[in-house]
Formats: sequence, C-alpha cells, structure tokens
Amino acid sequence: MNTPENKPEKKEQPDASPRQRVPNTLLFEIAWEVCQQLGGIYTVIRSKIPAMIERWGHRYCLIGPYNPATAAVEFEEAVPPDSLRPALEQMKEKGYDIHFGHWLVTGRPQVILLNHFSVYSRLGEIKYHLWNNHHIGTPGDDDEVNRVIAFGFLVAEFFRVLARTGSPALPVIAHFHEWMGASAIPDLRRDRLPVNIVFTTHATLLGRHLAMADPWFYDHLPFVNWETDARRFAIDSRVRLERAAAHGAHIFTTVSDVTALECRHLLGRPVDKILPNGLNIERFSALHEAENLHKIHKDRIHQFVMGHFFPSYSFNLDRTLYFFTSGRYEYRNKGFDLTLEALARLNYLLKEMRTDITIVMFIVSMRPFKSINADVLHNMAVMEEMRRTCMAIKDKLGDRLFQAVARGAIPDLNEQVDEYWRMRLRRTMMAWRTQRLPYIVTHDMWDNNDEVLKKLRACNLLNYASDPVKIVYHADFITPTNALFGMDYDQFVRGCHMGLFPSYYEPWGYTPLECVARGIPAVTSDLAGFGNYVLNEFPDCDKSGLYVIGRKDRPDDLAAGELAQKMFEFTRLTLRDRISMRYRAQGIAEHFDWRQLARHYTETHQLAMQRGERER
Repeated sequence: MNTPENKPEKKEQPDASPRQRVPNTLLFEIAWEVCQQLGGIYTVIRSKIPAMIERWGHRYCLIGPYNPATAAVEFEEAVPPDSLRPALEQMKEKGYDIHFGHWLVTGRPQVILLNHFSVYSRLGEIKYHLWNNHHIGTPGDDDEVNRVIAFGFLVAEFFRVLARTGSPALPVIAHFHEWMGASAIPDLRRDRLPVNIVFTTHATLLGRHLAMADPWFYDHLPFVNWETDARRFAIDSRVRLERAAAHGAHIFTTVSDVTALECRHLLGRPVDKILPNGLNIERFSALHEAENLHKIHKDRIHQFVMGHFFPSYSFNLDRTLYFFTSGRYEYRNKGFDLTLEALARLNYLLKEMRTDITIVMFIVSMRPFKSINADVLHNMAVMEEMRRTCMAIKDKLGDRLFQAVARGAIPDLNEQVDEYWRMRLRRTMMAWRTQRLPYIVTHDMWDNNDEVLKKLRACNLLNYASDPVKIVYHADFITPTNALFGMDYDQFVRGCHMGLFPSYYEPWGYTPLECVARGIPAVTSDLAGFGNYVLNEFPDCDKSGLYVIGRKDRPDDLAAGELAQKMFEFTRLTLRDRISMRYRAQGIAEHFDWRQLARHYTETHQLAMQRGERER
C-alpha cells in the first residue's frame, strides 16, 4: 500500500502536515466512556482527542450515552453542522432523545450523546431482534446489559438515518471501543450499511475474570472453552456481544500483544492491528520544573506522614522515600500480592543493612468503607492546631524580639512567650502523643479481612517503629477535597519517588506511563501490555527509571525477589542519581505522545476503508 504512513519519516518532524495523512472521510468514535469518567478507556479517548482533531478537524465526532449528571459538567450543547443536522433532526422526529454539542476537554471535539433510556419501552423488541437476527440472548434483569443494547440500538439507528439522508457526501468510518460501546456492530453489518467498522477491545471480558480466578491463566489460555466459562462467570450475554462485535468489524484491533493472544483464544479472531495507548504528553511537559514540582508536592505528602506517624514515633523525612501503587481493586491482577510480598522482603533487607532510609508505601484503591478512621482524623486535627499555635507563637515572638533588639536589648527568648501560649502548646503536644502503632489503613473498612489487609498481617508489615518500610492503605480516591491529603492525584504522584505496578493481568496499564510522564520512575511487568511494549522498544529502559519485572513463565517467588531487589537498588541511589533518573523518565515518555502513536489509528482507518469497500 503506497501511502504516506509507509514512507520513512524524519523524527524531528513527526507531525508535519498531519491532516494530509487521513482519508477524506467522516470519523465517528463510539465509546461508553465519552463524557463520563468510568475507567481507563476514558483516559484513552480523552487524551487522544487533540491528536485526532489535528488530523481530522471537523470531520471527527464522538458518540456516547447521555448521562445527565456527567453531561452537566463535561458537555455543552451546540448547533450541529450541516453534515449532521438532517440526520440528527430525523432522529429527534422519531422520538429519540439525542444531544449534539462539544466535550469540554482539550480540543473541544464534536459529540453526539444518545439517551438510551428513551428507548427502554422498546427493550422487548430490541431483545427479540437481537436473538432472532444474531442468536444473542439477554436476561431481563441485567440492567447493564439492558443499557448497553439500548444504546447500541440508537447508535445503529443513527447510522441508518445518516445513510438514508445522504447529507455527508464523504464516506464514514465508525470506530467502536469495548463491548459496551459496540453492540451496534452486528446490526450495521447485517443491514450492509455503508459504514467502515473498526472495533477495539481494551481487554477481553472473559480474560479479566479468568485471570482473577486462575493462577495459571496464561498456561491454560489455549484450552479455555469460552462458552462454558462465560456461563460459569454469569457473563454469557456480554461475551456473546463482545464476540459478535469482534467478528462483525471490518478491522479488529486491541492495545497490546498480550491482549492479542487473549483475543485469538477467547474471541476466536486474530487481531488485525495493535493500537498502543498514549497520552497527551504536552499536558505533563515541564522538564525544567519537574524538580520544583516534585519538591512542592512531596512537602504536602510530608504533612500527611507527620500527622499519621509522628504521634507514635518519628523518623527523618529527608531520608524518606515515597512509593505507591494505585488502581482498580483486583488483588492479583494488579499485582498487589506481589508488591506486598516484595515490600516484606525489602523491609528485611533494609533492616539487615541497618540503613537510615525509610520507605512509606501508599496503597491507593477504592474499597467500601464506613468512614475515615477517627484516630487518623484526630491526629490530623491536632497537628493542625499545633501548627496554628506554633505560628501564633512565632508571630508574637518575632514582634517582641524585633522591638527588644530595636531598643538595644538582648532578650531572653523564653521570657518573650506568654505563659498562655506555652501552656497551650504543651497541652496540644500531650494530645498529640499516642502509645499505639500508626494504623496501616486510614479508613474503617466494611471488610477488615480483605486480601490486602490479610497479606499485610501475614507479612507483619504493621508499622512498627523498627520497620524501615511503613504502610498506608488508603481506601479512597485522592482528591483536593480529601480530608487527609487535600491534593489531587496528579500532585500526589509528582510528590512520590516511585510507582509500583507489577501486574499479572493488564491489557495495557496507564499508571506506569502516567508516572514516567510526570518524571516519576515506575515498575511494570512483562505481562502488562505497556511493559511488553516497553521491552520491545526500549531494551535498556531500566536506565530511564522504567523497570519491567519478569512474570511471564516465572513463579511469583522469583518475581517478588526481583522486585524487592529493584526497590533496594533504588534506595541506594543518591539524590543526584534520582534527579537524573526523573529527567530520563520524562524523556522516555515522549515516545508515548499521541502525536506519535496516532499514526497507528490512521493506518487502521485506512485499512478499514479498503476492506469495507472490497466487501461492498
């Protein structure tokens, strides 16, 4: 295929004339996460928008479900362009609740939001045709499946109306993401509509369930009976919708070689193209400010650490490193088990070395909780009172000291502080101290025996004063309104020293990529799509602060030992070494800018056009 994508490009001009690289076509991208933040696909779609706008301009439009709560924040109604107005008006004439406007994110892309509840009265009819035409049965009481197929019906209806009106003189590409956004594909193919279809699965439904239940998932993958296991996990309808989308698309894609293997065995179709995920790196570009930002946000974390640990005992914050892991609570899939085992080994190594280094490990994952622990909140409140008292004493002492010196006297500093303030400070300090150990979890959990807590107890990681490795299990999001941190997640990451994400099952894995984009070294694994990609593209990635732990065909014991050793080596680095590594980490992140990776989407859309035209 003689296209610009196949010609060698100069690295120093990767974005020259980007709009010349795409066909003269309308591109619609359909996803459940459009204008509503529900998971990692939201990051994929949202971060990619500036690169897509640069290539497609006004010929690019997103389609998603209408959620009044999120639309009120992320969506702004607008007058549709001439190319879409006839189809949108006909949809409204049919009684469908449809909204056109702009997504209020960088690039302000055109968006169509479809209210799937507006066709709930026709669910019986929709389900009948889904069974009659595609042999996909759906339960009556599964609200998620009901919403998905209602949305899919509206998407298919939109493309039918668009084809009938003929108002856009350009060909149409429809790029669907995940099974929740792609239930329209079977009808689009059955009706032979002039739509060139791409389907991207970011993870297989069955693969995610099997990986959580089977410690030998990858060994057993070639022998899985998808129908039997889909029924076993009660996801039969979902898996059949996913398979129908994969087999119905002109071009079937996924995000990594790791997930491509799953697709072949669990969905029964090899992928046509790999579409690696990226980020809008411009958002994070601050090489000259990276160290300043790290110091500012590290100081904020210091405040939490003092409030949490110092009532029980103290340690040198200048010799403290902050490690963290975060993400959806999937204990084995996300590598929480391996991380905790490696931390226990690191604790032993550091004790043996009699080091003065302290590691504070944050585990950030949303879990059901009753409230923030009362003692934890009490410590924070007392620390704030102690700060206000110290500031008041400082102000009074400063004024009195200045006046005395101005008179030519050398004052006794003790006499310059009122008895009231000395008493208040002593009382605050008494209320501050406690004999108990610092809590390993910041919240009162509904389940005090969840897997993370059980592993911490089994490893005896209970925040003893003698332990170099301290634990903070935070069962909530980190946001500016968070009562304990008072900072957003981006700031928290920038203030840490290393992110740990040695996943067992991870189709891509945005968290380590987000770390290196912010100049924070990170750990991933060769079973994560991102880690596998990094090994192929950057064999010496360790030097840039991106560590890939070997988990493929290796027992967890060896992988935990490797992770513990990597962390131990990191603790031995000097401050200068860590600063240098942060700069190199940001350098490697440039490879994952969507301006670089969007070319894979351009190639995919061209292939869809070619295959769609051949089949018609």
